[in-house]
Parts: sequence; C-alpha cells; structure tokens
Amino acid sequence: MPMARKKPTTQGQKALAKTMHEWKAGTLHSGRGGPVVKSQKQAVAIALNQKARASKPGPKKSKKR
Repeated sequence: MPMARKKPTTQGQKALAKTMHEWKAGTLHSGRGGPVVKSQKQAVAIALNQKARASKPGPKKSKKR
C-alpha cells in the first residue's frame, strides 16, 4: 500500500493549533490582556476567529501605470 501524502499546513491551521495549545496551558486570554479563558467553547471560538484572520489575504497592491 503506498504511503499517503501529507498535506501542507496552512497559516490558519497553525493559528488554530497555537491557540488551542495556549488554552490547554492556561495562558489564553480573551482580548488584549483580558481574563484567562477557562471555557473550551470560548477557546474554540477564539481559535476559529484567529484562523479566519490568518487565512485572509493581505491588502492588495496598487498597480503603477
């Protein structure tokens, strides 16, 4: 049986993994310096929000004529 190829991870997946790791370690905060997140549901919501932000393309470059 041939080995399955591993898909490259996207920036969004890395952001999601980092956020959930912070939650497990107890260092995830809601907002800038807000209280520590204790709810897993809230941690997932923050992680998905950060994943969406990381996946968005940057600002468009203007074309010079």
